[in-house]
Amino acid sequence: MIKIRKAKDRGHFNFGWLDTYHTFSFGDYYDPSFMGFRSLRVINEDFVHAGRGFPTHSHRDMEIITYILEGGLEHRDSMGNGSVIRPGDVQRMTAGTGVSHSEANPSAEDSVHLLQIWIMPQAQGLKPGYEQKFFSDEQKHGSLRLIASADGRNDSVTVNQDVSVFGAVVDSGRTVNHQLASNRHAWIQVARGEVVVNGENLDQGDGAAISDESELIISGRTRAEILLFDMA
Repeated sequence: MIKIRKAKDRGHFNFGWLDTYHTFSFGDYYDPSFMGFRSLRVINEDFVHAGRGFPTHSHRDMEIITYILEGGLEHRDSMGNGSVIRPGDVQRMTAGTGVSHSEANPSAEDSVHLLQIWIMPQAQGLKPGYEQKFFSDEQKHGSLRLIASADGRNDSVTVNQDVSVFGAVVDSGRTVNHQLASNRHAWIQVARGEVVVNGENLDQGDGAAISDESELIISGRTRAEILLFDMA
């Protein structure tokens, strides 16, 4: 069973400095039909204008993954971490008992395009943590590259939840497959381009909630970049 979440139906706000799309309920956007999927709670697609950003704010009891598509995002947090995250970088922050951070576009000219993902942790009150790793387009090209997992296998970042997150770059006319074990569920988010998933067309910004499927066949209609979440 595949249920498609069309990009045009997402929550949308344009604050001038920030143009943001919410796959699930977030902030001032509320839809009781879209409160998340399994442990996946937030997928926000953000475009942050040059020289602007999110001032220091706090989170707790959430696994936060930032995935950059274009540009750079400067991160600073109360754990003492500071870096500029760029395309290919995957940042994981465990908010746990509480962490404060700021995110800003350091460019004077170019906007930054990113996905921010929140996953509910397996337990509350975890020790805050931070991790950042780079995954090139070559690593993701034509295959599903594990970028986040509960055990950090295959040099992925570690998340405190029973979820495996894969990134893939799929050329037009090419296919990648994923076996979905019994009692597992998946979410596919199209970051760029257009794909077909088990016969269903998905465009840029679309998502798909998938249950009761044993195999996912993902084909590029154009060159595309996707994220796949394999969840309990």
